[in-house]
Amino acid sequence: MLQINPVAGAIGAEISGIDLSAEISDREFSELQRLLLQYEVIFFRDQPFPPEAHARFARLFGEPQCHEAYPHISGLPELTILENDREHPSKIEMWHTDMTFRRCPPLGSILHGVIIPERGGDTLFASMSAAYDNLSDSMQSFLSGLTAMHDFSYGFRESLEEPGGRERLAQMVVDNPPVEHPVIRTHPVSGKKSVFVNALFTVRICGMKAKESDALLQFLYEHAVLPEHTCRFNWRPDSIAFWDNRITQHKPVNDYWPQHRKMQRITIDDGNRPA
Repeated sequence: MLQINPVAGAIGAEISGIDLSAEISDREFSELQRLLLQYEVIFFRDQPFPPEAHARFARLFGEPQCHEAYPHISGLPELTILENDREHPSKIEMWHTDMTFRRCPPLGSILHGVIIPERGGDTLFASMSAAYDNLSDSMQSFLSGLTAMHDFSYGFRESLEEPGGRERLAQMVVDNPPVEHPVIRTHPVSGKKSVFVNALFTVRICGMKAKESDALLQFLYEHAVLPEHTCRFNWRPDSIAFWDNRITQHKPVNDYWPQHRKMQRITIDDGNRPA
């Protein structure tokens, strides 16, 4: 039987009483789906997760994506390796929702902690439904008809400027032209409304002057990650975080350099365009 321990007021729960590397029953799968919708990110501890088990578990929830920008496990192109050490410090330090530069951004991601620093390296998560709910009625109404542009080249501008970066990511740039999404999104399953802009990929709000757009986006970025909308996950080896990318943002805390941190992640496709 699953045990559920909420970790904060707005988002996040730690789940125990299940072995994710074993066969998942229909009842367990339905319960995990329900918990993901309710808590928006769910955490697991002490879960040895061989790559094949990681991939098998992810496929229960949808089709895994492959990401050309990251190295991957041999034979499992969908299982990306996120590894940082003294020579390879982490580059992503901003709050973000994964891959909103795509017409259909991912459903979610399942991240497994393989090598964890002795201290530091936590991940912060924020509920974009809580961010929406805590806006005034007038602001909710104002934002509901707006759209914003999201851009791969903007989010990966540092990688593109690295030696060989433009050549390495050339196809990604071609495949991912700027895309327009609603500022307020409705979750395709739960029906919750949420704020759907993020500082990493959102370029501007459509139909506004630059100063107007910049001011509104800055307000939303700050409001979205107020402490009361967030939780913080302290990693240990064989911990797992599974977040609903349709309704959350997250931020890796890069306070562990030059220590070694290695994570393995599968991102799950979603056929729904934000609406």
